Amino acid sequence: QVQLVESGGGLVQPGGSLRLSCAASGNIYRIYTMAWYHQAPGKQRELVATIPSGGMPNYADSVKGRFTISRDNAKNTVYLQMNSLKPEDTAVYYCKADISSYQADTLTYWGQGTQVTVSS
Repeated sequence: QVQLVESGGGLVQPGGSLRLSCAASGNIYRIYTMAWYHQAPGKQRELVATIPSGGMPNYADSVKGRFTISRDNAKNTVYLQMNSLKPEDTAVYYCKADISSYQADTLTYWGQGTQVTVSS
């Protein structure tokens, strides 16, 4: 089995920064694309950023220039550095990863979510 565990959310003032982490563990053979999504109250879950294995990251227009996605393949971890945070960034942030396990197909896994609140 595979688990994704997120950490790093919290309350921050507008203009502040937070760094989210998401660590994958369990029966992992290879991790392909990793991504961050967010979901604000009453809205659909939206893509924030993706980072393929060995490829270039991509970002939603709303976070370009403010957020940076990165990964540490040795630690099976993806990060989201969020700078210049705005109240509209307030949401639950979820990580997602496409992971192949030993003697199993590649599946998509989601973390449990971490709350980010931007407010003065």
